[in-house]
Amino acid sequence: MKKTTSPSNRSGFTLVELLLVIGIIATLAVVVFVALDPAKRFADARDARRNSDVETILSAVHQYVIDNKGPFPPTLASGAEQVLGTTTGGCTNYSKGCNAQIDACLDLSFYLSKYLKTIPADPNGSSLNTLYSISRDDNGIVTVKACGAEGDADISASR
Repeated sequence: MKKTTSPSNRSGFTLVELLLVIGIIATLAVVVFVALDPAKRFADARDARRNSDVETILSAVHQYVIDNKGPFPPTLASGAEQVLGTTTGGCTNYSKGCNAQIDACLDLSFYLSKYLKTIPADPNGSSLNTLYSISRDDNGIVTVKACGAEGDADISASR
């Protein structure tokens, strides 16, 4: 004799149950994705790198001054803010607190090669135009700024 099984004895999930669980998981994934805001997290990470690069450049300039017993790199003129890089044009920058009015970039790679393998470049910059500016005032205070910062605050350091 053939045994028949009733529908209530079958194991497994119905299509409606599976769709309901998939819908709940998708909703939770969207909520978590929106709450984490990955675009802001990436921007924060790039700004953290900029902050580190600014400190690195400033430390290298000051190490140069210490090793040479006082003088700054000869190309680092007093009063003028310049963007670091190797290109001879397109280096004016008026963003994020930068006020670099000189068109040619300032190449400090020769003078700082003992302290830095390469001059750090902004995540959106290059060795031609690093998007970091440097200036020295009449009192010998050197300021390095990140011209490509994405956050609300300006990224700069002075010593």
